Amino acid sequence: MPARVITGDFGINQFANHLGLSRWQTRIGREHGLLPAPDIDGERWSARLADDIRGNGARVIAMFGDEPPIGSARAAARLASRVGLDVERRDIEVLVAQGALNVISSFRGYPVYLKRDLDRLDPDSVRAVVSARKGPLSDSVDATGATLILDWPRKTFDRIASDRELVTDRLGRYAFADIQALAADESLVRHVLEEKRRLALAKTQRAEIRIEDVVRGWLLQCTSYVDRDADQPPDIAALGRALRTLAITRAERAKHERVTP
Repeated sequence: MPARVITGDFGINQFANHLGLSRWQTRIGREHGLLPAPDIDGERWSARLADDIRGNGARVIAMFGDEPPIGSARAAARLASRVGLDVERRDIEVLVAQGALNVISSFRGYPVYLKRDLDRLDPDSVRAVVSARKGPLSDSVDATGATLILDWPRKTFDRIASDRELVTDRLGRYAFADIQALAADESLVRHVLEEKRRLALAKTQRAEIRIEDVVRGWLLQCTSYVDRDADQPPDIAALGRALRTLAITRAERAKHERVTP
């Protein structure tokens, strides 16, 4: 007996679009009780249920925003650049334990955080946590910590540290004051920002070429199937993934190209 086809219901992507949400917003909305579980076979939402809670999409956006949450490493890097300290992942965990920061969800078993929650943290609270961890090392920073504070690529920092003849101690650590001086050098900062922009632009250009080649390859496979040179058609899902990635990459490239040196 053929399976019964149910019309008018929603899969996860359709459900998210119906509510004006992304996949991650839909997942977190469900985790926090703002959105219901599927009511059809545990996998799909009925049209009636989707319409009943359509307004909940706005509540999800109001509570969690439009930017996807980030993990501990990126959270630490974001705080390091913001407060000018070598924040580490363990500091994020301490801030959570202190109740200063909320774990909003998890991704592959690891906690994630909202960027706006990180941006709202009291800088003095962050400084206290970092100082407690570093103890007598508070006046110095290693190269990794310096790159976090400055938000520079490691190769860029190493080159500039060598050019400026920055001194390191017996542990290979730099004086915190020297790193602060680099951050305060406006001309240098502008130069590094432009260098980062050029590097990022080149990276997205290379990625765009690779993805375009994937799409062209798919079209060739499609032509082969239409011309009966191939027995099976190419995977349509692969094309969809490639086109979505291409759109994201082109948007990223346009963003880098719009930045004025």
